[in-house]
Amino acid sequence: MASAILHPLCPVAAPKFPSFSSQNRCLSLRRSPAIRASSSVVLEPETSSQQRNAVEFDLFACPVCYEPLIRKGPPGLNVPAIYRSGFKCQKCNKTFSSKEFYLDLTVTSGTKNYAEINPTRTELFRSPLVSFLYERGWRQNFNRSGFPGPDEEFRMAQEYFRPAEGGVLVDVSCGSGLFSRKFAKSGKYAGVIALDFSENMLRQCYDFIVKESALSNANLALVRADVSRLPFSSGSIDAVHAGAALHCWPSPSNAVAEISRILRSGASLWEQPFLQIHLAIQFHLE
Repeated sequence: MASAILHPLCPVAAPKFPSFSSQNRCLSLRRSPAIRASSSVVLEPETSSQQRNAVEFDLFACPVCYEPLIRKGPPGLNVPAIYRSGFKCQKCNKTFSSKEFYLDLTVTSGTKNYAEINPTRTELFRSPLVSFLYERGWRQNFNRSGFPGPDEEFRMAQEYFRPAEGGVLVDVSCGSGLFSRKFAKSGKYAGVIALDFSENMLRQCYDFIVKESALSNANLALVRADVSRLPFSSGSIDAVHAGAALHCWPSPSNAVAEISRILRSGASLWEQPFLQIHLAIQFHLE
C-alpha cells in the first residue's frame, strides 16, 4: 500500500502460479466535456468487434521512466488476459509480467536481490492474516470511526463519479478489492483496475473474484504498484478511488501528486479518510 526504500540484500522466493478459469474528502479536477477511455488494452465494448482486436499502448506505463509499455499477449483488461501478457518499456528495456494472478508494476518487479524498508503501517497490510481478516471483521470496525458502511460509501462514490462513467477507474490501495468488485459489477466503467502494494491483499481480492460469477467476464485487472510511483501514463485515468487509504501512505503529498499526474484534466479523486467529521474539499488544475 506504499513505497519502499531499496537496498541490495537477499533473494526473494517466487510464488507458485495458480490456474485460471476461462468523510468524505474529494479531489475534483476541472473536467473536459467528454470522457474517453484511453487504455493500453482493449476494454471490450459489446458492439465493436473491431475495437476488441485493437491494442493501444498509452495506459500502463513504466514505473521507472513513465514511458508507455508495449504489450504482447491477448487483449483485454481482465485477470486471464493480463496474466497471459508481457509488458516491456522500450526506453529503459525493463520487462514486466504477472506474478500469480496480478501484474507486478513496481520498480522492483523482476529483481531478485533487494530489501524493502517500509513503515509499520504499510507492512501491517502486507500480512497474510490482516489481508484474510480485512473483509471478515476488520473493515466492519470502520463504523466506529464514522464510516457509513460499504454500501453507502459505494453509493456516495458512484454519485460523485457519475461524470467518469464509461472511462477507466483505478481503485488505489484497494485492499482485498471490496470496492473494486463493486465498481466492476456496476457496469458503469470501461475498465476497473484494483491496485495495491500488498501482495496478500491482491491474493484475497482474486479469491473473492473467482467466487463471484458476475465478475467472470468483467473488465477488472489486478495490479501491484507503489502509490508514489503509479504505472500509468499522464492524463490517462478518468477516476481514482482511495477508500480509507491515506493513513497507509508513507507520503500522502507524493501520492496525491502522482494521482494528479495520472488523472485527466477535470477527472475525480475520491478519498475517505479516518475523520469523525467528513469534509468535502475541491481542488482545480488548470
